[in-house]
Amino acid sequence: MGSMHTMKRWNVDILLSEETTEESARTWCEAGLDSEDGSSLRGHGMARKHPADEDVPEIGDELAVSRALADLARQLRQVAAEDISDHTGTPWRP
Repeated sequence: MGSMHTMKRWNVDILLSEETTEESARTWCEAGLDSEDGSSLRGHGMARKHPADEDVPEIGDELAVSRALADLARQLRQVAAEDISDHTGTPWRP
């Protein structure tokens, strides 16, 4: 019996927005995951820039995106844990 190879593609959509006031700047990120079965998750992250910090926008972007992806990963682990529990009757803690 030969092996079977299946590929799936899940796309993560990254949305960044910046909010600037006189006191500070904040970068907000939403990371959206839409899988082929129609389920979707949204992770959120934020980075804050202090007025004294050097203005390097990429740093805020990178931090906000990394936090949103971490949030997304946490939610995905939770979904997996619930699925394992539903199918095996045994709780699984990621």
